[in-house]
Amino acid sequence: MSQTVSNVLKFIVFVGLGFGILYLVYQNQQAAYAADCALRGVPESECSLMDKVLRDFANANFWWLGMTLLAFCISNLSRALRWNMLLRTLGKKPRLINAFLTINLGYLANLGFPRLGEIVRPAAMARYENIKVERVVGTVVVGRMLDVVMLLLLSCLTLFIAGDRIWLWLEENASLGDRLSGLEGWIVPIIALGLLTLALAWFQRRRLRDSRVGTKLEAIVRGFWEGLQTIATVKRPWLFILHSLNIWVMYYVMSLCVFLAYEPTAGLGAEAALTTFVSGGWGIVIPSPGGMGSYHYLAQSALELYGLPGEDGFAWANISFFTINIGCNILIGLIALLFLPRINRSYSPE
Repeated sequence: MSQTVSNVLKFIVFVGLGFGILYLVYQNQQAAYAADCALRGVPESECSLMDKVLRDFANANFWWLGMTLLAFCISNLSRALRWNMLLRTLGKKPRLINAFLTINLGYLANLGFPRLGEIVRPAAMARYENIKVERVVGTVVVGRMLDVVMLLLLSCLTLFIAGDRIWLWLEENASLGDRLSGLEGWIVPIIALGLLTLALAWFQRRRLRDSRVGTKLEAIVRGFWEGLQTIATVKRPWLFILHSLNIWVMYYVMSLCVFLAYEPTAGLGAEAALTTFVSGGWGIVIPSPGGMGSYHYLAQSALELYGLPGEDGFAWANISFFTINIGCNILIGLIALLFLPRINRSYSPE
C-alpha cells in the first residue's frame, strides 16, 4: 500500500471518528429535545436542535466571544515565547513571528488530520530557522509533555473541587467495570505480543542498528534526544514556568468567557467553567479533527453535572468549538500559510 493511500485512509478514519461521535451526540440530544418539546406542547416542526444551536450562536454575547479569541492569542503568544526559549538552548535565535505563526499553522493542520500539526509545526520552523527538524521535534515533545502534566494537575484540582458532584454523577449513570468487562480477554494477548516484539528487537539489535534504516533512525533519535534535553538548560526557568502556567490560565479564561457569552451558562460560575474546561480538554486529546465530537460529548457531559439540559450543553460546546476554530485556528492558520513564505523570503537565520 502506497504512503498516499495510507494517509488518505487514516484521514477518512479519523474524520469519520469525529463526525461519528458528533452525529451520535446530536441524535441523542435531538431525541431528548423532541421529548421535552412534546411535554411542553411545542409542535415537532419547531423542535430542530440545529435551529436552536444556530439561534443560540446568533444570540450569544459577541464581546465575550471576542475576549475568548484574545485569550487564545495570548496563550499562543506564551506558547511561542516558551518554544523560543527551548530553541535558543540549541544555539539559535528564532524569530517570535515564526514561532507564533507556525504554531497556528499546526492548529490549522490538526483540523484536517489529527496530530498532523505536530509534524507541520516543527517542519516549518526547521525550514525557516535552519534547524535540524529532529531537534525541533524534540522541543515540541517537551512542550507537549508539559501540557499533559498541566492537564493532569488541573484534572486533580477539578477532582478536589468538584469530586463529590462528579462521583455522584458516575454512580447515577454508569458502572465503568461493567463497560470494561468485555476487554479483559484481550489484555494478556496484547501484553504477550508486545513483550515478544521487544524480545525480537533486542536479539536483532546489532543487525537493526547497522542497517540503513537503523542508521537513519539512530540519527533521528539522537537529534530528538538533544531537543528533549533543552528543558534542562533553558535560561530564566522562572519565566519558562510562567509562560507554561499562562498558556493554561488563558485556556481556562477562554471557557469562562464562553460561559459568560451564553445565557444558560452565564450564572453557573467558575467551578462549572473549570470542570467543563478540563473535561473538554480531554476530548481534544482524543484523535479526532480538533477534538470534533469528543469535545462536544465531554463538555456537554460536564455541563450536565451542573443541571444544564443536554441540548443547551450541546449548543454551548458548538459555540465554543466553532468560535475558536473559525475565529483563530482557521483564520490565523490561513494567514500563517500565506505570510510565512513572504516574511522569510529574505530572512537569513543566525
